[in-house]
Amino acid sequence: SGRRMRNISSGINAEYGEIYHAGAVNRVRVCPHVTDSRTFVASWSEKGKVHIWDIAPQLTALETSQESKDVQKIKPFYTFGGHVEEGYAMDWSKTRQGYLLTGDCTRHIHLWTPRESDWLVSQQTFSAHSSSVEDIQWSPNEEHVFSSCSTDRSIKVWDDRAAHHKACMITVPNAHAADVNVINWNKMEPFLVSGGDDGVVKIWDLRKLDTHAALFKHHTGAITSVEWHPSDSSVFGASGEDNQVSLWDLGVEAAEPLIIEDTEVPPQLLFIHQGQEEIKELHWHPHVSGLLVTTSLDSFNIFKTISV
Repeated sequence: SGRRMRNISSGINAEYGEIYHAGAVNRVRVCPHVTDSRTFVASWSEKGKVHIWDIAPQLTALETSQESKDVQKIKPFYTFGGHVEEGYAMDWSKTRQGYLLTGDCTRHIHLWTPRESDWLVSQQTFSAHSSSVEDIQWSPNEEHVFSSCSTDRSIKVWDDRAAHHKACMITVPNAHAADVNVINWNKMEPFLVSGGDDGVVKIWDLRKLDTHAALFKHHTGAITSVEWHPSDSSVFGASGEDNQVSLWDLGVEAAEPLIIEDTEVPPQLLFIHQGQEEIKELHWHPHVSGLLVTTSLDSFNIFKTISV
């Protein structure tokens, strides 16, 4: 991946490397456990394969202003082709180094167990969903527990120590009125946030999953991404197909909605960011409080509000 410079709309020059990827990238995730010699990234390909890449050479080339290997010559560190179809769901464990979950559009979830030089991918799958698995999230503190959401409108909580056919411990049926697209696990409190095709964002208390703890209907399109603030357990962000990013604070006391231009605005709504088309993901910076990056069809946006 050669060193590149690109002029961003704000006039900032960004340096980046490239890796050739066979097929469109459905989703990409960086392993949170970085060793001295390897930095692993997992990618879901539209061709139905999951690739693991070691991007350490590209990072070194960027940091030292050197040219790295030709783009076409970089091969995946490991590839798994056992999924029946392509998928989008993917998450690295935060508590167990190198453990990965991938879910596909045929409802199957595979567990990846790291070995010395590759991964053992379970042949038996977690298959309690009745249709496509859209998102997966490991628990941030229970190392064997994870959650998933699906186009079957449910959210499920699993324990990977159980037999595959018994591993689904909790099911929230009809969690949304349509496909459940995304979920995110709060790192400090026992809360999940979910977003669906119905344009609704819901908060779930894992101690009492018979009903949602809060519901926010602001977006007029399907929710495409949700994520809790890394250090403020009451704040989260959401993005939607209505080309908006919304920031919320559960700590704001319930009150009468504000009326702005004949529209009710929930008091918990802190901020709305616009200007991008087809927003796909939002992520908080892990160390700079309140800084976000959003990816979309036409751009990356990096912004920080005074609200958070």
